[in-house]
Amino acid sequence: MADDAPVIHLTGIERHYRQGHDRLDILTGAELAVWAGQSVALIAPSGAGKSTLLHIAGLLEHQDAGEVFIDETATSGLGDTARTRLRRTEMGFVYQAHQLLPEFSALENVMLPQMLRGFGKREAKARAGELLGYLGLKDRFGHRPGELSGGEQQRVAIARAVANAPRILLADEPTGNLDPKTAERVFSALTQLVRASGLAAIIATHNMDLAARMDRRVTLRDGKVVETE
Repeated sequence: MADDAPVIHLTGIERHYRQGHDRLDILTGAELAVWAGQSVALIAPSGAGKSTLLHIAGLLEHQDAGEVFIDETATSGLGDTARTRLRRTEMGFVYQAHQLLPEFSALENVMLPQMLRGFGKREAKARAGELLGYLGLKDRFGHRPGELSGGEQQRVAIARAVANAPRILLADEPTGNLDPKTAERVFSALTQLVRASGLAAIIATHNMDLAARMDRRVTLRDGKVVETE
């Protein structure tokens, strides 16, 4: 790994919630840095704060203290418009539920985020076709989500997440709804894209076999990020 700065760096992250008169401490000084081309598996039991950490990393939720640096630029002082712009240009998101638009084809689902960013239809179509082909979906361009298998739908969702060439990929249980064989295929496609595109990826998963093949593994313990073997 290069010695340059991390693409994304969370430092001193605190997040607390109120439950009646009690305060729940979810994150208490969490630290995590991820470099280009690196995949980090985030493994922790339900309720430990995995989704909260991902939401803060993705600028979807505000931390109570600490800072999220994107390419060494602090983000806590940014307004909603600037945060939205950063998410659109620098980040891709993959969820357990694929969240594809059912009325559009696989190709159109991958074209849409590019067109929203301002790319022309021809350029967006070419990029979408290239990504779907790379993910083994060359014969599925015209199929709508309802005509695709679960694994195919999730691969379309991955293509959509990286369509705008983000620097950061955040995935929350991306293979959680899939059978083991399909999960393996989707995971392989995801990790190939991370390395080929130089993405900095944080992937929350319960699948220990898949996590073992990522570059690093971390967990959450007492609100802090801890590296594991």
